[in-house]
Amino acid sequence: MKILVCITKTPETTAKIAFKDGDTAYDENGVQFIMNPYDEWYALVRACELKEAHGGTVTVINVGPATNDVIIRKALAIGADDAIRVDTEASSALYVAKQIAAQAAGYDLVLLGKESIDYNGSEVGGMVAELLGQPYISYATTLDVNGTTATVTRDIEGGTETAEIDFPLVVSAAKGMAEQRIPNMRGIMMAKRKPLNIVAADGSDVLVAVSKYTLPTGKTSVKMIDPDNMDELVRLLREEAKVI
Repeated sequence: MKILVCITKTPETTAKIAFKDGDTAYDENGVQFIMNPYDEWYALVRACELKEAHGGTVTVINVGPATNDVIIRKALAIGADDAIRVDTEASSALYVAKQIAAQAAGYDLVLLGKESIDYNGSEVGGMVAELLGQPYISYATTLDVNGTTATVTRDIEGGTETAEIDFPLVVSAAKGMAEQRIPNMRGIMMAKRKPLNIVAADGSDVLVAVSKYTLPTGKTSVKMIDPDNMDELVRLLREEAKVI
């Protein structure tokens, strides 16, 4: 079984959010970057577990510049066998999906996190599946394999849904798929010798450009109302909060 795991680089959760170049670009000064946790903890780790149980290979793919090699090497340390980096800027979800799809031929399973923690778009997985003409299961919480068939479960409103699908397919992973793995020293040393293949972009046009980023409106201060002053509370809810 050949598994392709899509990984992306994101700012750590405590990073300061600021913009530059007329609010058209994220200001990376002083920011620490990490592998997207949904890609790392769930998609990548489950791929490694499947390889250990059933054999095969795990390849990770990233779309981005050479500065992304740090997170790629971490993925190799966790257990991936080799890596692909498409040497281009990840300018939009569709552009990234096209770059991944161009490299995904021949894989039985494409795995990725349900979303990235910076944009939270949940777009790339569905786009990759459409470009490949393959089935897509989103927000999966379990994934088991029996021969050439995958059994996938995901949460739905009021319960769970389980589907059986023949390979090849694309799955986005949510919490519950696997448990985080910490790379050990042997994995870190082996990662330095594993192949990291740099490939050129496929020539797809960039169809999306950022016009402006804006920060959310700051929170207002809290107003404390005496519990005996219900008239004032009702007035504030009606006139300021406008919820009644």
